[in-house]
Amino acid sequence: MAAPLLHARLPGDASAPASAVKKLGASRTGISDMLALENDFFNSPPRKTVRFGGTVTEVLLKYKKGETSDFELLKNQLSDPDIKRLPWLNRSKTVVEEYLAFLGNLVSAQTVFLRPCLSMIASHFVPPRVIIKEGDVDVSDSDDEDENLPANFDTCHRALQIIARYVPSTPWFLMPILVGKFPFVQKSERTLECYVHNLLRISVYFPTLRHEILELIIEKLLKLDVSASRQDIEDAEETAAQTCVGTESTEGLFNMDEDEETERETVADPQRPDQMVHPVAERLDILLSLLLSYIKDVCYVDGKIDNNKTKDLYRDLINIFDKLLLPTHASCHVQFFMFYLCSFKLGFAEAFLEHLWKKLQDPNNPAIIRQAAGNYIGSFLARAKFIPLITIKSCLDLLVNWLHMYLDNQDSGTKAFCDVALHGPFYAACQAVFYTFVFRHKQLLSGNLKEGLRYLQGLNFERIVMSQLNPLKICLPSVVSFFAALTNKYQLVFCYTIIERNNRQMLPVIRNTAGGDSVQTCTNPLDTFFPFDPCVLKRSKKFIDPIYQIWEDMSAEELQEFKKPIKKETVEDEDDDFLKGEVAHNDTVIGITPSSFDAHFRSPSSSVGSPPVLYMPDQSL
Repeated sequence: MAAPLLHARLPGDASAPASAVKKLGASRTGISDMLALENDFFNSPPRKTVRFGGTVTEVLLKYKKGETSDFELLKNQLSDPDIKRLPWLNRSKTVVEEYLAFLGNLVSAQTVFLRPCLSMIASHFVPPRVIIKEGDVDVSDSDDEDENLPANFDTCHRALQIIARYVPSTPWFLMPILVGKFPFVQKSERTLECYVHNLLRISVYFPTLRHEILELIIEKLLKLDVSASRQDIEDAEETAAQTCVGTESTEGLFNMDEDEETERETVADPQRPDQMVHPVAERLDILLSLLLSYIKDVCYVDGKIDNNKTKDLYRDLINIFDKLLLPTHASCHVQFFMFYLCSFKLGFAEAFLEHLWKKLQDPNNPAIIRQAAGNYIGSFLARAKFIPLITIKSCLDLLVNWLHMYLDNQDSGTKAFCDVALHGPFYAACQAVFYTFVFRHKQLLSGNLKEGLRYLQGLNFERIVMSQLNPLKICLPSVVSFFAALTNKYQLVFCYTIIERNNRQMLPVIRNTAGGDSVQTCTNPLDTFFPFDPCVLKRSKKFIDPIYQIWEDMSAEELQEFKKPIKKETVEDEDDDFLKGEVAHNDTVIGITPSSFDAHFRSPSSSVGSPPVLYMPDQSL
């Protein structure tokens, strides 16, 4: 005879069977306690039809008498994925507590149910999906405005911790599920934010998973980052600002299905000044600011930095940095998590620089990794406001000494010629030195000008610039132009004859490809990028701006002055003898054509990086 059908609200109303499982092996008394939740259990609207041969009450009574077959069937029904998706989080507190107890007992008695239970819990780490009727059409959307989300997330984390008490290996089973459940990066900002928030919470009470969780999050952030260039983000913001002038923002249309979101730019909302117009930038900004907040919360306890916790977090993040960030070219924003962490204490900034330095000088590393390390060193030294002058000098000493040693080994060899394929790390180190000097020259020369000039002359830039490897030909034109102007002003080295010679050798060359197209030769042969160029994400900027060295724009008059060497009368009296005695060629400046400096100050539009190119007005007008 076929078993009767019974409508039951499961597992959201699993209090009765949960009680039964809890009392497994105990006395058969207390049936009244087991059925105390009957009203809440049976008065719920039916959501799922199950077949197990009788009513819930009858099955439990049979179980009390020792007849367990129907109860085993009921228990199997509870593990059905469709039933697990039924809402149980928003039930009464008593039902939720009973359900949590049931989960603990279920996984302890039958570990085969561990993965389904963990998967069910992880599925609640995002806003629930709701079905809305529009005529005859079911429209699916995420319930981003659910006021119960924080409480529901709390309950889910309690559930994980309860299960972990019964099954200590829970973290090992959980991580693959968290990876598989990570929402697609095109999901709504709220969905991604909720899931990442919950992953970071898990890393707190399951510390063995922290490294894997952070790696997963940063990997997803990197995918967003490389798909939205800084230029695209700035263009979107500029276009939106122009569009919104004199117009009122309008309400967006109802999103029919977030799974089919388009990448259209959103309309700027005056009520949300931190909102990014570019849709990918908006997701990236929300998630990166969440990660930065987490880093601060981990490292600071009662407003004071905890050295041990920060060291542990630094170890996790530097390993992730090596694995994901260093091999990735031209990511714009994700790497700021290292910038931010290093600002907490000088020791971490110095450890980061030392780590990059070892990468750069190690010949066993691939050239692309060594060049990336050079880019990071230069950008970090230039942009990190929290790095003191003594550390900047120490790093310059290391880099310049290594460059001179490199020249000692190469200048007389068969490979002593300009070739980025042979000497890529050398050129990356040169550019790091030039870039740092351009940004930090005022600090290097502040205070005692005589001592500052003596230090800079001791670096012997002239040998590097004049070497057969010819770094001025390979480094980014905008950096070379500023470096040449500054070193000319302070008579450290005269670069313009070399620049002119390089310019003659690099006249626009057109080569024909197999298809007959004309292609101009590369203007950035080193494939340079500066990883800590300004952050343009509005929320994340709030973390970075207080510790960030901006580029100080120079007036046209200042730039024009760079054409001239420093005058003896402009130096303080105490420095006159120094200039007379040690820079005897003050009055004999290598001549250049009037247009050569201006020409080289114009960096090709395809060049990436800062400082920005500024044009000097024609003085003859």
